[in-house]
Amino acid sequence: MSLDTERVRHLARLARLALPEDHIAPLLLELGRVIHLVDELSQANVDGIEPMAHPLDLGVALRDDRVADTDHHAALAALAPAESGGFYLVPKVIE
Repeated sequence: MSLDTERVRHLARLARLALPEDHIAPLLLELGRVIHLVDELSQANVDGIEPMAHPLDLGVALRDDRVADTDHHAALAALAPAESGGFYLVPKVIE
């Protein structure tokens, strides 16, 4: 893929970036380096290499799944002005 100033302007417009003219030339060089790097990486031989989610084989520390909190419904229902069937009753606010 070759880059020129028109393509950089087009990419900036697609990205909704206001790109001043004096920024186009440096950006053109930087984008060219990135594209060159991607081209080099795409040519690397990766046959037989398993995909990795992370370069280090980290395990997930899991804790026991147990209840750590008690049911506070009765105490909270006592604070409510009205309660019925385990639900808090509130006044109608929308007609």
